[in-house]
Amino acid sequence: MNRTALYLTVGLAVFAASFVAAEGESSKDEQKLVKTSSALDKDAARPEGRKAVEARLKSEFKVDDARLQGLRDQKLGYGEMSIALSLAEKMPGGITDANVNAIMAQRQGPPVMGWGEIARKQGVKLGEVIRKTKGLDAAARKQEKAEKKEKAEKDERHEKTEKGERHEKAERAERVEKHEQHEKIERPEHPKH
Repeated sequence: MNRTALYLTVGLAVFAASFVAAEGESSKDEQKLVKTSSALDKDAARPEGRKAVEARLKSEFKVDDARLQGLRDQKLGYGEMSIALSLAEKMPGGITDANVNAIMAQRQGPPVMGWGEIARKQGVKLGEVIRKTKGLDAAARKQEKAEKKEKAEKDERHEKTEKGERHEKAERAERVEKHEQHEKIERPEHPKH
């Protein structure tokens, strides 16, 4: 084997090894992304979770209900919505109909592309999307927890108010009854002639 062939073989081997390593890393990132996306979907499945997740998506990406509904109509879960919006956000012009549609066209194919492949094509590191989705999930859980606490406190105040009103009504009725009895005692009824 001559030197050129040897260098070419070694070069190809190094390239192949780096490609396999990059694919393995991307595969790990895609697995993390799927896990994070699933966690967001799981949070949205709880009674108060959906409202909190939707609020965080709207706040984080500055989108409206119509944009979220458009993504829901494409059968996306909240985790996938976060991914699609994260990727569209990195495109020139940000989150526009054209950018979201371009991301979804790549995702739905043909050929069908994975989120990692779409991110690479857009020049976005998948780690950025993972962090954004995780942050969104954590913020949604925090918001949901705060809303539950606020609702519980409101219910407790309402219950105390109702108890107080019932107690006050009972005391008032008791005072009226005592007053009526006291009047009967002080003013005996006179016999009619």
